[in-house]
Amino acid sequence: MHIQPLIPQRLALGECPHWDASTGQLWAMDCRRGLLLRIDPASGQTEQHLLPAPTGSFALNADGRIVIAMKEALGLYDPAGRQLQTLAELDEHLPHLRLNDGCALPDGRFLVGSMHLHLEAGEAPRGGIYVLERDGQLQRIGPALTTANGPLIHPRSGRLFIADSAAQSIYSFDISSGQAQDQQLFVSTQPQQSAPDGCCWDSEGGLWTALVRTGQLARYDAQGALSQLIRLPMAHPSALCFGGPDLADLYVTSISDSGRLRASGPLDGAIVRITGLGYRGLAKPKARILITD
Repeated sequence: MHIQPLIPQRLALGECPHWDASTGQLWAMDCRRGLLLRIDPASGQTEQHLLPAPTGSFALNADGRIVIAMKEALGLYDPAGRQLQTLAELDEHLPHLRLNDGCALPDGRFLVGSMHLHLEAGEAPRGGIYVLERDGQLQRIGPALTTANGPLIHPRSGRLFIADSAAQSIYSFDISSGQAQDQQLFVSTQPQQSAPDGCCWDSEGGLWTALVRTGQLARYDAQGALSQLIRLPMAHPSALCFGGPDLADLYVTSISDSGRLRASGPLDGAIVRITGLGYRGLAKPKARILITD
């Protein structure tokens, strides 16, 4: 196994790595700065797009645009024309509530969870789990998690898996009815003494997550048992995805200054590529939001 930085640039709050198999390029985001990056792993050449900060997450859309989750709104961004079209907004406006991590669903919709910080003791988080429909309508389908991260759909069961980093837990929900129901605990990361952050699947059904407070990646098998733990050369890994021609490389983003987490080591804030891991990933679906100007 070999770990190396992908680009020299350090991100403040690196998130959401996403492999585009159609172009052989990696997309990622610096959420604190509102930067969307398109990276050619072969050359290291990077194209930057500035969006309203803070951003929460994104997904590639089938028409070449990008679905963007911003603080309180969702939009479609055209990287060719560098134009952003706002589609929907949250109906709650609170200082410490914002949209956070999201993913494209297999049917082309975009799912995103919220993040509600600085809660008083005993105060319940506001927000929820939302779905942006293909016609641009926003629906709340599930409960508010304090810090929603790493949502993804199980490739066989179709259940939604989503982390609540504040609870140090990854849950699953049945969303087949259109609402997130039957909440079950998949795994607690308390034994690893860290919150889980971004997540991805491998082709064997293993769930990988970034242990953001301990500088490690964890793999859990289908029963939720810890099967692998990898120490990384950065303090705060944040998210990960498989990529490369055979989806055998693992790309990991990290944090140098999120506002709450800070680190100043040589690779803090870097995007790294891990090769020789011995696993292959599953391709992420693209969104198919159909809005035109």
